[in-house]
Amino acid sequence: MAENMNNKIRVLVIDDSALMRKLLTELLNSDRDIEVIGAAMDAYAARDKIKKLNPDVLTLDVEMPKMDGLSFLSNLMRLHPMPVVMVSSLTEKGASVTMKALELGAVDFVSKPKVDLAHSLDECAAELIGKVKAASMARVDSVVRSSTERVRAASRKVNGSANGELNYSTTDKVIAIGASTGGTEAIKDVLIRTRPDCPGIVITQHIPPVFSRSFADRMDTTCDLAVCEAENGQQIRPGHAYIAPGDQHLSVVKDGAKYVCRLDQNPPVNRHRPAVDVLFNSVAKAAGSNAVGVILTGMGRDGAKGMRRMHDAGAATIAQDEATSVIWGMPHAAIEEGGVDKILALEHIAAKMTDLAAG
Repeated sequence: MAENMNNKIRVLVIDDSALMRKLLTELLNSDRDIEVIGAAMDAYAARDKIKKLNPDVLTLDVEMPKMDGLSFLSNLMRLHPMPVVMVSSLTEKGASVTMKALELGAVDFVSKPKVDLAHSLDECAAELIGKVKAASMARVDSVVRSSTERVRAASRKVNGSANGELNYSTTDKVIAIGASTGGTEAIKDVLIRTRPDCPGIVITQHIPPVFSRSFADRMDTTCDLAVCEAENGQQIRPGHAYIAPGDQHLSVVKDGAKYVCRLDQNPPVNRHRPAVDVLFNSVAKAAGSNAVGVILTGMGRDGAKGMRRMHDAGAATIAQDEATSVIWGMPHAAIEEGGVDKILALEHIAAKMTDLAAG
């Protein structure tokens, strides 16, 4: 976590494009709480400036000359962990690399501003500024903690599931998970610890289009569960996890004896689409006491009121604790709202949510 919290947030911009360095600097300096203290065109210049300037937050381009962003990030998190916001192109390749950057320890990412679309710069500036401010408060030790157990769990992908002998839970249970900043890795931690005989899991992570598909594909290759990007009308089945597509709200509705996914592009809720409150509110209505709600690391209050509604409908509810959260905003807000039954460290959430679902 950045220590310079009583003054401006000091940012170092790293990008091989002079135009992009200038644009990012101008966008960040437009906020009175942020000061860009330097810029670097490659990893080697960045390394020297980090030592000299000691920034609070880095913005880091994925593609750079001499040393690519992932190699630089890996070395940085090993030798000098600090908050990093990736600046990524909105492409399939960019999404895949960005997901890997989050695994390596980046706090969050933003899409690269399009300099030829001046009308969108205000929106880009707001997102960039918000994520840099959130990163300055992030618990970097939570972001870069050892992934040994997760690697072991990932190596068990498909083990025990090919023989068709799994005893699946009944389909009248559903687990709903919501997260934001730091959530992709927190969700990964939960999913790889979850057995594939659990009830269906629906997930809303604040994430843009393209990136949500890459995230779902990465989870599917990592976990024993079958993980996909949710589709409208798709039945929610045991042993499966469904991730809300970027820019679409995910809801759960009851269709006869089964639950199905509903997608829509209704207006953002709590400034987000997909929004956690939309998912949690729908689960409260459709499943009531047959549901378990989990709220993980994230900035803001999205999901707090929805979790309270789930709780009041009889669902069991869990919030991630402060010590293991990258940003303890959303879990804390849910606790303040009075909708949380249990507060747990990240590594204990998978076992507890499946126990509660079974119970």
